[in-house]
Amino acid sequence: MAGVLLTNNYFLHLDPKQERKMEPYPPLATLYAAAVLREAGVSVSVHDTVFDTDTSNVCRAIAQHAGETVVIYDDGFNYLTKMCLVNMRNACFDMIRTAKQYNCRVLVSGSDATDHCLDYLQAGADCIIIGEAEITLLELITGNIPPASILGIAFLQDGNLHYTTKRPVLHDLDRLPLPAWDLIDLTPYRNAWKKSRGRFSINITTTRGCPFKCNWCAKPIYGNRYNSRSPEQVVEEIKLLVQSYGAEHVWFCDDIFGLKPGWIQQFSILMQQQSFRIHYKIQCRADVLLNEENIASLAASGCDEIWIGAESGSQKILDAMDKGTTIDQIMNSTALMKKHGIKPCFFLQFGYPGEEMADIQKTMQMLAECMPFDIGISISYPLPGTVFYERVRAELSDKQNWNDSDELLLMYHGTYTPGFYKNLHRYAHQYFRLLQGWMGMKQRLGLSGNYWPMPLRRIMATPYHAISASAYRLRMQLSK
Repeated sequence: MAGVLLTNNYFLHLDPKQERKMEPYPPLATLYAAAVLREAGVSVSVHDTVFDTDTSNVCRAIAQHAGETVVIYDDGFNYLTKMCLVNMRNACFDMIRTAKQYNCRVLVSGSDATDHCLDYLQAGADCIIIGEAEITLLELITGNIPPASILGIAFLQDGNLHYTTKRPVLHDLDRLPLPAWDLIDLTPYRNAWKKSRGRFSINITTTRGCPFKCNWCAKPIYGNRYNSRSPEQVVEEIKLLVQSYGAEHVWFCDDIFGLKPGWIQQFSILMQQQSFRIHYKIQCRADVLLNEENIASLAASGCDEIWIGAESGSQKILDAMDKGTTIDQIMNSTALMKKHGIKPCFFLQFGYPGEEMADIQKTMQMLAECMPFDIGISISYPLPGTVFYERVRAELSDKQNWNDSDELLLMYHGTYTPGFYKNLHRYAHQYFRLLQGWMGMKQRLGLSGNYWPMPLRRIMATPYHAISASAYRLRMQLSK
């Protein structure tokens, strides 16, 4: 059996905001695929593109595998690849064309390829793997099966696009081997993290899928199902990463961490039995975090940071998103996290259809009242397969994806102009940092109560006070 080259198509250099931030994570999904193939006896090599400045290195690796199979396997666990950025798509097309020049069979798995199958196939890919990909990939590599008989793929036949029946998702995730961490060099990741944050963080997933149905959330790979690994296997992987690779922190990149009843408690017990102590961050929902026993167990096991999709301080907007959470749940879960020494962090989203100035002001007020540890802000981004996308589809132009994660372009007819939301994004960050600074000063001075100095009171009363050049431009737009 000929060898297989597995690679990913996320290039940090093509995403300037993330390159400046320098918090890189390895291509976890690619390493899972490599482990599955290797376990089946396939000769596998991996070329990691994350630190490549362009496609030249991976194209040289492809040339060394002339006549073999090249698998471009996007990381479905990383929100950056779920964003389907044009820069990464173009890089992938370059990789596909190079592979075909060297007479390689090209298989592609990823969110963007799923959304734009025809484009990837016309670029030269032989097959697009749809949905959870490991078993499908294994059949494509090891089985002598005609494409039409393999579940979960798309391919061209006589110039026409064909889809086979969808493959069911895996339920027992412990069947999968641990990711093939040894097939890539983790040294650049360790060095980058040490320099930017002082500790080496690495990514682990404990689940696949999300059962909630926020109408803007695209789930082309794992869908609405929710399946978990056992706490025992997860702890074994953490132990491996700590002892063999020097991991000092973990990002659990699940969409929703610990949803299965009893999972968090068992995980916490196992983690407290280990000889090492490691901190970690997770992503979860406000309503899920209202169980104080869960919060206490998370804190005891090393969780020091939780990101929730707060999205908006306006209940009207949360309801329009089909978010299924309330402002009270956001505030109460935030208070519980703080009570147990966990840092609450908010994902926020501006520009959703129907959002008006009063809704934006409510989001600013929520920040002031909850005072999370950190925030991440995005502009509403319609992706295929979502209810949101179908609602605004007629308003979209030919450009339907951002070039990089900092473009933040409103691509449909929002309440305000695209320029407004770019400025709002910057202003909200500045506003939040100013609030943080004042809260820190209050602590240092021993002040209590809800006292706010006059400049901050003005800002809170009129959330677009000109505290920077970009905020000034925003204020000018609002005054027209």
